[in-house]
Amino acid sequence: MEEYSILAVDDQDFNLIFLKKTLAEYQFLSARNGRQALELLRRCSPDLILLDIVMPEMDGYEVLRQLKYDERTRNIPVIFLTSLDSIEDEEKGFNLGAVDYITKPFKPTIIQARVKNTLRFIHQQKLLERMSHLDGLTEIPNRRFFEEKLASEFGFAATNKRPLSLIMIDVDFFKKFNDQHGHSKGDEALVKVAQIIRSCLNEPHEFLARYGGEEFVVILPDTDAAAGSEIAEKIRYHVSISQLFNNPAGSHAALTVSVGGYSMIPANYEYCHSILEKADACLYQAKKHGRNCVKWDYS
Repeated sequence: MEEYSILAVDDQDFNLIFLKKTLAEYQFLSARNGRQALELLRRCSPDLILLDIVMPEMDGYEVLRQLKYDERTRNIPVIFLTSLDSIEDEEKGFNLGAVDYITKPFKPTIIQARVKNTLRFIHQQKLLERMSHLDGLTEIPNRRFFEEKLASEFGFAATNKRPLSLIMIDVDFFKKFNDQHGHSKGDEALVKVAQIIRSCLNEPHEFLARYGGEEFVVILPDTDAAAGSEIAEKIRYHVSISQLFNNPAGSHAALTVSVGGYSMIPANYEYCHSILEKADACLYQAKKHGRNCVKWDYS
């Protein structure tokens, strides 16, 4: 069962003690004011924040504004803790992005129910997000996730003048393999090829996705041509020596891959797909030169 963490922010010690006791089934963190909470959130990322509104120096509304401004914390749900009961106060909190209110004086059953409902919603959202980002067959990131990741890493590399490498991998003669062994064995082979590629990478820093069909793609942040081409050759070699499964005749079915890669230090004016197009051109050269090889270029 997934363990959730909750950060409670309140300037009254007895409220924090009461909340910790009421929510004993969760990992409980606490802060006694807004600034302490923001400092704590630099080091951790709780699943839920319970935030008092009326606090000295920085009230809950201002804390929430700062949470929403920071990309690292803007998606953490916040439930306000308050003795304020006007419609205007509630409306202000919801407009700022709070997901719920718990009113004082606290009632343990109400706290538990509202927290449980919010965490259930978080769990469902995470499942949906995970499903939308994963390939159904290989259970690695899909093309949609890859597009998001590429844009992010390309932008980071351009801003910080760091190298970025991209590998494109195509399973050789896969249509012939499917025709010979059947589509179920073809699916099984793709799963095993994905597993072999993953074993050659340092995840999550190095990012693997299924690009489509029998094509895979790897993003290598902060990686130059020498290091990138070495990883590409490692992938090619380990796929080539693998014995994926025994076919009905008793012999081993083997597959190879063609690999193309490109390295660059992106410029801010460049389109992120430029590195993809150049890696794809290298993949074409690998196929043209007999397959089961690596072709790499850089700028």
